Amino acid sequence: MAQFLATARETGLRLTPQRLEIFREVASSLDHPDAEAVHRAVHARMPTVSLDTVYRTLWTLSDLGLVSTLGARRDRVRFDANPRNHHHWVCVRCGMTRDFDAAGLHGLRLPHTLKGFGRVLSTHVEARGVCRDCAGKRDGPEPSSTSRPNGRKGHNHV
Repeated sequence: MAQFLATARETGLRLTPQRLEIFREVASSLDHPDAEAVHRAVHARMPTVSLDTVYRTLWTLSDLGLVSTLGARRDRVRFDANPRNHHHWVCVRCGMTRDFDAAGLHGLRLPHTLKGFGRVLSTHVEARGVCRDCAGKRDGPEPSSTSRPNGRKGHNHV
């Protein structure tokens, strides 16, 4: 919250009650919520906040470097207010997402071929698996290691 307040002061961002609540919701969540989840939670406390306000605020916070986005833009974008270098664990069934730290992964050597795509600004590891809750349900076949939470096939991301 201190970083949010300092950045707002430095950039002249107006500290509206809606912006404070939206940031507070993302910063206090372990779930890396998408905009709709943030809206549901904030709307319960502030019934006048619109989904449009939540989206605009989240993208403003992203532009200011106060939150980062997870997932491909074609999927539901999730937001993360943890500024430390960290990685993510994602359940391929329910989409539960959690941070994890592994110092050895921070120095991961990237292949030289990436230079052909452009300049790398940051990296993180996204591990995919089945969470304990979903594994305990045994309600279907085990998804492949490349399944996305929405059921589409995709690539493992590093």
